[in-house]
Amino acid sequence: MLRVAGRRCVVVGAGPVGTRRALALVRAGADVTVVAPVASADVTGAAARGELRWEQRPYATGDLDGAWLAHTATGVPAIDEAVAADAEDARVWLGRADDRTLSSLWVPAAARVDDVTVTVSAGGDPRRAMELRDKVAHALRDGTISAPRHRAARSTTPSPLSAAPPATPVPAPPGVGEVALVGGGPGDAGLLTLRAAELLARADVVVLDRLAPRAALEHARDDVEVIDVGKTAGTHPVPQEDINALLVARALDGARVVRLKGGDPYVFGRGGEELDACAAAGVPVEVVPGVTSAIAVLAAAGIPVTHRGLSRGFTVLTGHDDLGTVPDAPDHTLVLLMGLGRLRTTAAELVARGRDPHTPAAVLEDGYGPRARTTLGTLATIGEIANAAGVRAPAITVVGDVVTRAPGWAGPA
Repeated sequence: MLRVAGRRCVVVGAGPVGTRRALALVRAGADVTVVAPVASADVTGAAARGELRWEQRPYATGDLDGAWLAHTATGVPAIDEAVAADAEDARVWLGRADDRTLSSLWVPAAARVDDVTVTVSAGGDPRRAMELRDKVAHALRDGTISAPRHRAARSTTPSPLSAAPPATPVPAPPGVGEVALVGGGPGDAGLLTLRAAELLARADVVVLDRLAPRAALEHARDDVEVIDVGKTAGTHPVPQEDINALLVARALDGARVVRLKGGDPYVFGRGGEELDACAAAGVPVEVVPGVTSAIAVLAAAGIPVTHRGLSRGFTVLTGHDDLGTVPDAPDHTLVLLMGLGRLRTTAAELVARGRDPHTPAAVLEDGYGPRARTTLGTLATIGEIANAAGVRAPAITVVGDVVTRAPGWAGPA
């Protein structure tokens, strides 16, 4: 674990091993020079982008002058020996790909999980080291191993020799925490992204929406603070402005805050407003996409949003408001999130705008929840059928010929 950012490092050889070493040093911010007559496409590409310098020639004594660290991976014993001798004379730390016992440094198997770098050295067995690294990294990602912070982060500088570059850091005053706007998916914890699980595993505070998957909290620490700000139709116990202020206040106190939402933060999730509030206060924000119910719940019910010969596109709207301008072509699927209370009005509006009253329609109830149910009809009948069936929110309405793909479809009802 050497801090090489801004320091001269030399890699001799640009085959597969030399390329990996050079690119890892570039990610760590080093001033990298590669010496090799022939180089891989990755090295030449990095050189063209100005990320490193490529000396297109054989190694020569003096190439290590001013270097803090070097690697040799030419595959030619005489050249590797010459580099090793020069490194020893110049007191430069050297990694040798040909013989680890002759190296003055060893490169472990490394993985980066958020701000934690996991490195494993397994007695000279690279495959064993990689297997152990992957197991530890996976356990950190899914919350099996937690990594609570006991000291406030003091720098956004990436760990040296990290296995992958972190996202571009957002500068923040010392002691300020962070906010992650996390899409929790359509309700099935199995559809949570790995990144979402990582962030939940290290969160100090989780701010929940009503439709956020509660099972996802299994990834969180036992001592995490959970704040429920869920909204229902017509009832907003915590106004959006107060939610924004809550996120900012907890982050400014130094907490790592996860705003866990159902679906995706940017699909009717007010994620943009929350991001703006945090950014205005100087709080670092990360947005983690989620599997939106506008697609996933349909798939769970056996209905594709597009299907060759039936639908070439789709529109997603909130059913609470006026429909605005919606394509009325028979090969265009309409997905309405929420708005169950005005389903009959919406269906009548679509017919008045030109949709055939016999257009297939479905109401998908409770997504991946225990009450999951599909109610089928047409634009002319779906309102009455859903009312008679006692359909309850949360529910999604689908309009279009793709509804005919649903199991149980037997024609217009």
